[in-house]
Amino acid sequence: MVTTFLGELYTSFVWIPTAVLAVALALKLPAVIRLWGDPLLRAAGGLLLLACALFVFVTPPVIGWTNRVTGVPNFSAPWVYSLLTAFSGAGLLLIVAWRDGLSDGSNATRRARRRVIAVYSGVIVALWVLFALADVPVERVRDLDTYYANTPFMREEILLYLLAHTVASLITVRLIRNWVRADGLHGWLRWGLRFLGAGYALGLVYDLAKLTAVTARWTGHDLDALSTDVAPCAACLAAVLTAVGFILPHTGQYLHGRLRVRLAHHQLRPLYLLMRSVDGDGVPFVLCATPELRLIRRETYIRDVLLPLARHLDEDLRTRAHRAALRLDCAPACAKALAAAVAILDAVDSAGLPARHGTRTGHPDTADLLQEIGPVSRALRHHDTIAAVRAMVRGGGTGAGAAERAGTARANPAGG
Repeated sequence: MVTTFLGELYTSFVWIPTAVLAVALALKLPAVIRLWGDPLLRAAGGLLLLACALFVFVTPPVIGWTNRVTGVPNFSAPWVYSLLTAFSGAGLLLIVAWRDGLSDGSNATRRARRRVIAVYSGVIVALWVLFALADVPVERVRDLDTYYANTPFMREEILLYLLAHTVASLITVRLIRNWVRADGLHGWLRWGLRFLGAGYALGLVYDLAKLTAVTARWTGHDLDALSTDVAPCAACLAAVLTAVGFILPHTGQYLHGRLRVRLAHHQLRPLYLLMRSVDGDGVPFVLCATPELRLIRRETYIRDVLLPLARHLDEDLRTRAHRAALRLDCAPACAKALAAAVAILDAVDSAGLPARHGTRTGHPDTADLLQEIGPVSRALRHHDTIAAVRAMVRGGGTGAGAAERAGTARANPAGG
């Protein structure tokens, strides 16, 4: 019952791993073409291309079509076995190139690559020789492995491709596991390797299911459902996890960077609105501007307005505001941002008024202020804390009342 359900599930959703692998290949392909000399990118591109081809040719309709086009019953068998074997070898080449680094040209690395290519090329040649020697006249679209499990030469061919894939998966899982435990990996790469490891581990489930079903045929038992239903589902899930493992390090890092840009742009909004109240113009909206360009233009606008406003900054007020923020149990970085925010608000209030002699003291540290516009803007979001600090500076409260009005300061508002 369960195996029948798995077989129907595989037939209905076999296109999903193909689509996911195609997306991963499309994301990798430009870099592969641009940097063709890079062994790591070549191995990754070859692996994804082979995986896509494998899941196209392994579907029952395409198997039947291949047999009809070639005019050879079960011609699809050595073709699919060859694709799977080449995929196994490409996986090992990828791990060797990835593990040893892009610039490693040591003799050991070159020998390992040549050994993998030689062994798996030899296996592919052996698969075609064994198929030519085997007598397989009856076309089997779904259960060829178990149907011909006891047929001379075909029996050896089935065992050969399964062992080649099992050995490659075992070595790859072990190498990935050791690599994940190493230091110096950034988060997205580590997660990508974990998905790759899970994908190759599920490849071992595929091998185990196939070998169990074939072995059962050798001993006169019928466990064909493991080969026709369980193994294909394990292969589909393995392909999805492998594709995610390739996509995640690059796509995740890219999306994380875009999110940081958008978040930085949003966090500058309070200070931007305050500067626009002084300048009156703001940044013109451009529909096709990238998030990075919008962030740069907002930062530039804020600094351009802050610079002439600096002559109204009262450094003595800023120092007293800093001490007041510290008395409210703010962290040093938070207190510094709050003090700058209070000084800027005071400068904005007095920017349109005649200079008041004797009220502005010290020389404003504009260089530091222009570099800290992010924390200052975040501090401006906490109106209660700003009000409490300004009240303490003006002598409106120095005890429990001011501290109570600044409840959010204890949560380090400028650092959020």
